[in-house]
Amino acid sequence: MAVRRRPAHGGPGAHGVHGGPGADRAHGADTALSAADARRVRAVLALGGVPFGELDDGVQQVQLKLLEQHLDPDRAPVRNPAAWAAAVASRVAADWHRGRTRDAGLRDRLAARWTRPAEHPEDARLLALAVAEGLEELPPGQRQVVVLRYYADLPVKDIAEALGIPQGTVKSRLHGAAAVLRTRLREREVG
Repeated sequence: MAVRRRPAHGGPGAHGVHGGPGADRAHGADTALSAADARRVRAVLALGGVPFGELDDGVQQVQLKLLEQHLDPDRAPVRNPAAWAAAVASRVAADWHRGRTRDAGLRDRLAARWTRPAEHPEDARLLALAVAEGLEELPPGQRQVVVLRYYADLPVKDIAEALGIPQGTVKSRLHGAAAVLRTRLREREVG
């Protein structure tokens, strides 16, 4: 790996340009991966299952971690940069898989929530239309909190924070909106 390292015992550059221990860390020693090391990191990532289109991002993550390691004055310098980069690349690949699994689980949960088959599709369609009409008839403040609570699935605390109003006001508007919608749905004999 083409990482310029501090000499272990004295010699030119042992204490950086300004002479103190770790001075080269503060003044940016060359921490770039060489072309050969970047290829090695790409190979580790590919063997770890990272898709071809995301290998460059993985190499950049390894490069960033190398730079963080180099700039942290509390960390010892990397003794074997090639082995260190390979180990970091394998962790980046594992993190990629964890993120992918987490994203897939979220997609599955959202899909299951929104694709439940209606037992009576016509009834569900009529109910959805009646609710949409009822929402249009609500005052803007009530409509806003209903949409944020039940369509955006935000908790009361987050709605209050987003709108800059007290939580009690959000609850009051939700309660009032639910009463109005319930009455209107009963009048239309839906639900």
